[in-house]
Amino acid sequence: MEKISGSRVVMAIATVGRPQIVCETIAGLLNQSRVPDAIFVCAPTDKDVEGLAEQIPMVEITLGVRGSCIQRNALIRKATREDILVFFDDDFVPHDDYLEKVESIFSKFKDIAVITGRVIADGATGPGFDVAEAKSLLAHEGDFPSLDSITDTYSGYGCNMAVRAALLLDHEIYFDESLPLYGWLEDVDLSRRLSCYGRIVRVADAKGVHLGVKGGRQSGRRLGYSQVANPVYLARKGTLSWVRALNQLGRNVTANGLRCLRPEPYVDRRGRVAGNVRALIDFATGRLDPRRVLKL
Repeated sequence: MEKISGSRVVMAIATVGRPQIVCETIAGLLNQSRVPDAIFVCAPTDKDVEGLAEQIPMVEITLGVRGSCIQRNALIRKATREDILVFFDDDFVPHDDYLEKVESIFSKFKDIAVITGRVIADGATGPGFDVAEAKSLLAHEGDFPSLDSITDTYSGYGCNMAVRAALLLDHEIYFDESLPLYGWLEDVDLSRRLSCYGRIVRVADAKGVHLGVKGGRQSGRRLGYSQVANPVYLARKGTLSWVRALNQLGRNVTANGLRCLRPEPYVDRRGRVAGNVRALIDFATGRLDPRRVLKL
C-alpha cells in the first residue's frame, strides 16, 4: 500500500518478562501489507528484550522503567505530531492488513481520535493461545465491509489501540501513571480524555488475536487490588462514571468470589479475592489508592 503523505505509522509496545514472545510478535509486523515506519519498544531491562535488536534492527528500544503507563508514556514522547501511534500489547497478533486498515480510516475520517480493532479471540479470558494458533484463527476469519464496520465505542482496548499522536502531544495527554504496574483500565482513562477531541471508534475489519500470555503478569493479589482501586480512582477523577465503575468493580469481585473454590488453573482467583478484600477494606477506611498496590 502506498504511504499517505506526511504521516508515519509507528508501533508502540511496552513489554516485560516475555523476550521470546515479543520477538515473535514484532517479527510478524514486518509482514503487514502496510509495514510500520518505526517500531518503539520500552522494557525495564535488557533481559526483557533479549535478542530483539539483533533479530529486528529497525526496532528502537527504551530501557529503565516498569509499568504499562510509564512505559507507554516513554514511547509517546518519542513520537512526532504527524504519527499514527499504534499501541499493541506484546502478545497481540494482528491480521496482515491491520495497519493498512487503520491508516486508511484515519486518512478518510479526520474526526476520529482513537481506533480500536476487533479482537476475534482473547486469550486473556482463557488459557491463552500461541502465535501459530492465532494465525490459524485469523486465516479462517471472514472480512467485513470497510465502512460498515466502523462503530462508535466508549473506549479503546489497550491491547490494540491507535491514536493520532498530535492530539496526545498538543494537549499533553498521557497514560495516568497513578495506575501502576499493569495499569488496569488505563485504556479507558486515556480514551475518555481524548473523546473531547474526536471520536473513539471500533473497526471490525481491523482484527487480531490477543494471545493472553500468562508469563510477565503481576500477582493475583495485586491485580485484585487494582480491580477495585482503579475504577474507584477513575470515577473520582471523572473519566469513568460511577455507574460504570461500580459495575466493573462488582463484576470482578463477584467472578473472583464465585470461582475461587474451583479456580481455573491459569487464574490466581484466591490471590485476586485477597486483593479485592484488601482494597474494599481500604475503601471503607478512606485509604484506597491505586498506588498502594506497590506495597502488596
